[in-house]
Amino acid sequence: MSRKKSSGRKYSKKAAQAVKREMHAMKRGTLKSGRSGKKVKSRTQAIAIGLSEARRSGAKVPKKKS
Repeated sequence: MSRKKSSGRKYSKKAAQAVKREMHAMKRGTLKSGRSGKKVKSRTQAIAIGLSEARRSGAKVPKKKS
């Protein structure tokens, strides 16, 4: 039995750039939450914002787990 090979990258370069941009914004203290408008302090929250932004722009990002 042969194993199924993965087809390269899971996340596109465009998605990686979006996450990188949001992480920098969080570190500068300028990243705000969408609904409440509060300052984002969590690393995972910044990554989630970047990935959702990448999804909206049509980048290659895996589907949400939940």
